[in-house]
Amino acid sequence: MRVLHCCLAAFYNEGYGYQENILPRMHKKQGHEVKIVASTEKFVDKMNLGYVEACTFVNEDGIEVIRLSYSSCLSLKIAAKLRLYKGLERVLAEFAPDVIFMHDAQFLSILVVVDYLKQHPEVRLFVDGHTDFGNSARTFVSKYILHGIIYRWCVKKIEPYVEKFYGTLPSRVDFFVDFYKTPKSKTELLVMGADDDCIAAAKKANMREQIRAEYKISDKTLLLVTGGKFDERKTSVLNLMTAVKRANEKYDVKLLIFGSVMEGDFKRHFEELCDGETVIYVGWVNSAETYAYFEAGDLVVFTGSHSVLWEQAVGQGKPCIFSRYMGLTHIDVGGNCLFLNDTTEQEIYRVISEAVGDYDQLKESAETNGVEHFSYDRIAARAIE
Repeated sequence: MRVLHCCLAAFYNEGYGYQENILPRMHKKQGHEVKIVASTEKFVDKMNLGYVEACTFVNEDGIEVIRLSYSSCLSLKIAAKLRLYKGLERVLAEFAPDVIFMHDAQFLSILVVVDYLKQHPEVRLFVDGHTDFGNSARTFVSKYILHGIIYRWCVKKIEPYVEKFYGTLPSRVDFFVDFYKTPKSKTELLVMGADDDCIAAAKKANMREQIRAEYKISDKTLLLVTGGKFDERKTSVLNLMTAVKRANEKYDVKLLIFGSVMEGDFKRHFEELCDGETVIYVGWVNSAETYAYFEAGDLVVFTGSHSVLWEQAVGQGKPCIFSRYMGLTHIDVGGNCLFLNDTTEQEIYRVISEAVGDYDQLKESAETNGVEHFSYDRIAARAIE
């Protein structure tokens, strides 16, 4: 089948490990002809979003990506916020997809897709959602104007043609149903996950042994791993670093951190806590390398808000510690993880101590259930079944 992945409601970053990167790769691997149409919004550095020129290129997976320019009838700021594009009609006509997989539906050029589906009723459409009250609809204008009127209108326009609305978290299923008013019968959970190929590559390359040897970490040491984008809003990572140092006085534990750190006072405090022995910072790594560092670790810890790394770690079969959030219980697949009631140093220390004591049981559950539930190969097949 010809599968068009539509990434016009937000950013698209080639070379990353987001769902909009991995699902197209898996669909191509499964024998489909795949193309991606995307906005010009992307990370222009490792922390901040910006815009690039409209272009066409082949990404790292051998998939053609077409970045569309915004409509010139409005200012760039307004056109980008409303997501009005030029050239979508041409992409649809030339590729003639059998399936359209839409990554979010909050773009006004969705009317172009509606017109295409009216003319081609045989084309199947699936829409996922990455929006909930944790990352969107926080201000009056965003909640009641953008999402409450404009984006809800977009969803209702496309609804008659949609086979399934997929929330990527339980809270996002609720957002579809409760806020955008999608039919419950059409709306369900499609989890994010872990890239099966990257997991296999990390194991085959013996990344556990390589990374531990590089940083002089014994195989007997319980290595905690965390990663992400760290800034002054994510001070809980500082409490994690302090808690691990305290735990190291009683247990043979260490912490390895990857990711980007924002400049300023926060970075200075962060670097002060990195001693290169108990707390090790390796810097920013690409999406493939995150699998290598998780492979090297024994316990993956996230003290901040949800990111795609949560499902990746569970899908890689790793025992985990997560901050407790409503609507994110799907990552507990039967005893594979522990939850923090808050992110104080004392609470993090308590849960690390609990994990040390229960590690064998956590590990068994994680390896038995995690991969089965969060394999992107299985998720991709289900997405367009």
